Amino acid sequence: MSNPLHAAHYADSARQCRVAIAENVQVARDTYRVRLHCEEIAGRILPGQFVMVRLSGCNDPLLGRPLAVYDVVPDAAGHALDLIYHVKGRFTTRLARCERGQPLDLWGPLGNGFPVLPCTHLVMVAGGVGQTPFLTLAKEHLGRQQFGAPPRSVVPVPRVTLCFGAQSHEFMAGIADFEAQGVDVRLATEDGSAGQRGLVTELLEQILAAAPSTGSATALRVVCCGPEAMMRTAAQIAARYQVPCLVSLETPMACGIGICFTCVAKIRQKSGWDYKRTCVEGPVFDARDVCW
Repeated sequence: MSNPLHAAHYADSARQCRVAIAENVQVARDTYRVRLHCEEIAGRILPGQFVMVRLSGCNDPLLGRPLAVYDVVPDAAGHALDLIYHVKGRFTTRLARCERGQPLDLWGPLGNGFPVLPCTHLVMVAGGVGQTPFLTLAKEHLGRQQFGAPPRSVVPVPRVTLCFGAQSHEFMAGIADFEAQGVDVRLATEDGSAGQRGLVTELLEQILAAAPSTGSATALRVVCCGPEAMMRTAAQIAARYQVPCLVSLETPMACGIGICFTCVAKIRQKSGWDYKRTCVEGPVFDARDVCW
């Protein structure tokens, strides 16, 4: 009999490490990038997976926080992890004050991440700091870098586009990183300070409306991460154009390993819906299955 609590991405193989901060720099308004040397985790990460991070020797806050892996950087010691975070609470405020050499506890890789996406055009839709799980995905699908242990094989796609939306240009981190990989970057800001004035979902609508009808179900795919309202709208637009869409949910987590059930999301089943833990059965779900 199958286990009703089974998930294919339990944290059984996750590693827990205490590592020193190699770099902690501001990359946009209220946004920082922290670099951590941890080959045990970095060498096994797949695009879309995350790690839990905790301030070492600190009980305020007591619990760790989930951070998506932004990049895996080869170095002399193997690989380093780059994590991007937005300062908005107690944990991130304290993390932003940490200096080089200070220790952090982290465990991972966690979550299912993005599957290999056969297509001719991959469209990534990000709002706020929703671009964080997409740099590795872009690098993998453009044939720039392999991820996982052993490294998984991906047939490069001809085109990858990032639709990136934020309140203003001051909050947009990592644009040059995506452009350096050959990603077509399109911007939308609420105040019109960068790119098109308006919502990032309007950029998605424009791309899908202009896409030629090839008759191939794998010609174009959408992945999305950011505020829930934005992801819901992006999912609706993709469904209207009959384009497959995956979303990476940003549900708050306490443990990251499926024990506490604080990160559950309503996911459609063959009959009705059920709660699924974002940390082990996600964070990536088919947008059609999410009960928004």
